[in-house]
Amino acid sequence: ELQLVESGGGLVEPGGSLTLSCAASGFKFQYYTMSWVRQPPGKGLEWVSSFYSAGGREYSDSVKGRFTIDRNNANSTLYLTMNGLKSEDTAVYYCATGSGLGTNRGQGTQVTVSS
Repeated sequence: ELQLVESGGGLVEPGGSLTLSCAASGFKFQYYTMSWVRQPPGKGLEWVSSFYSAGGREYSDSVKGRFTIDRNNANSTLYLTMNGLKSEDTAVYYCATGSGLGTNRGQGTQVTVSS
């Protein structure tokens, strides 16, 4: 059974940093494009970043230069390092299989940016 379990969220002050992790199981992780998507309060899902199975990475304009997506295929884990956090980054963050908003998503982890 495919499982995606996100962790690492929390409350952080503006300008701070967090690293999210996503533990994947039940599928051949190394062959999948993986993405991070988020849902701000009261809004729909929005794509944040993708790490393609061929090796390329892509970011939304809103996070480019501040966030870094990475993956460890040996332990089937996806990461999102977030620096320079802003209040508008407040959202539930999900990892997902595939590009864009993805096909399968985990339960999410809450990130709140507030002073």
